[in-house]
Amino acid sequence: MLSVEAVDLHYGAAIALRGVSLRAETGAVTCLLGRNGVGKTSLLRAIVGAHPLTRGAIRWEGEDIARLPIYDRARRGIAIVPQGRDIFPLLTVRENLETGFAVLPRGSRRVPEDVFALFPVLGTMLNRRGGDLSGGQQQQLAIARALVMRPRLLLMDEPTEGIQPSIIKDIGRVIATLRARGDMAILLVEQYFDFAHLLAQHIAVMDRGEIVLDGRNEELDPQDVRRRLSV
Repeated sequence: MLSVEAVDLHYGAAIALRGVSLRAETGAVTCLLGRNGVGKTSLLRAIVGAHPLTRGAIRWEGEDIARLPIYDRARRGIAIVPQGRDIFPLLTVRENLETGFAVLPRGSRRVPEDVFALFPVLGTMLNRRGGDLSGGQQQQLAIARALVMRPRLLLMDEPTEGIQPSIIKDIGRVIATLRARGDMAILLVEQYFDFAHLLAQHIAVMDRGEIVLDGRNEELDPQDVRRRLSV
């Protein structure tokens, strides 16, 4: 389980997160919803170690990892699919996937076959440069690159942003498949309630750096969630 406990985060004098607490359980999708600029990406950056906390704790598999560097968290099975994808445009698809090898023991440095089962199109494009792929294909590559790391905690920052509807459906099916395996906790950051509602077991809504609504998907009032996203 991932447990974020009363986390504060500052950028200089600006407060990005204020008393944020959140959990993500193995075998489930937890979705963090919110409008632009409310702190969702800042929370993911705090979890992976890209920005130090001002206060609070982040526990993963029972260990407080808040002071560990990024690479140590990655070695503990934490992977992120960043907003904007951040693939390497001049590297091939194969080389982009192989960047996930860095945190793996030498004997495990291979692309799992199930990556190509989840994203068949990538198997046909291994020698194409990442920058030559469409936006949807680049998003699939970014997810596949994270899966190469064999994560036990997968963080996904708005994977549907700027993606055509057919690819959004494919990404939704991949997330559902990963959830069904039961060996991974998934924390999904989104703006769109409908996508989250289809996939998540747990939903939290963030506003102005705070969690303002938190509960099981089936227990929340959809209209209340939508209202908080549109204010």
